[in-house]
Amino acid sequence: MSVGKRKTTVFNSIRTFSFLFGYLPISAINFKKIVKQKPRLSLQEYDQLVHTEPQKWASGIMKRTNSTVTIIGTENLPEGPVLFVSNHEGNFDIPTFLSTIPKPFGFISKKEVNKFPIIPMYMKEMNCVFLDRTDRRSALKSIADTVEKLKKGHSILIFPEGTRSKGDGIGEFKAGFVRIAKDAGVPIVPVAIHGTADIMEKNNNKIMPANVTVQLLNVVGIDELNDIKPKEAIALVHGRIANALATIATKKLTN
Repeated sequence: MSVGKRKTTVFNSIRTFSFLFGYLPISAINFKKIVKQKPRLSLQEYDQLVHTEPQKWASGIMKRTNSTVTIIGTENLPEGPVLFVSNHEGNFDIPTFLSTIPKPFGFISKKEVNKFPIIPMYMKEMNCVFLDRTDRRSALKSIADTVEKLKKGHSILIFPEGTRSKGDGIGEFKAGFVRIAKDAGVPIVPVAIHGTADIMEKNNNKIMPANVTVQLLNVVGIDELNDIKPKEAIALVHGRIANALATIATKKLTN
């Protein structure tokens, strides 16, 4: 790495992480004002309003990485609650999704995030679900909690690989997401995300600009889910995302 490129990488890292944590106290003031409006708003209105501060925060983070983010397929978003099912490349997946997907959503997160300052306050109002991956009871409870939130009308994002691929292909999907969608009676929106690992994971945790693509794929409706076996549903969603990732990667190589 050249000296100039190394300086740019250090600068990007400092300003990205400075904004990531530095904006939170300022945002928290605005967020508390938003929470006070909850009693007089509908569920949809409140979810949309809650989404504005995390969206600003995430957009500021992505801007400071100097990355280019493209979203495709927003016309595939149905009305009402959905279960977003995505591959998981890196730590910048969530900021990318928050800054690009127009539908408000919560997500399933590991319980360790609860130890961070301020962030759990946002996540609670966003209807996120916390999971202890070392505790089977916690895993079962997280499924039940997610189903409940979806039934109430909130959309949720899940990474069924369970861990980051760090840009090394797409891993196997755990079966829980199929049960969640069926029990809640909501459609699945498969999502392919490509390029976020190039921001940090592939650079020894230093920030570099990347070309990131988010593609919202054709919806898998609840009737279709109920007509096929869970293994077939997993293969359908996994295959749809894998094919999209391959197409995105090919386009990037040829451009």
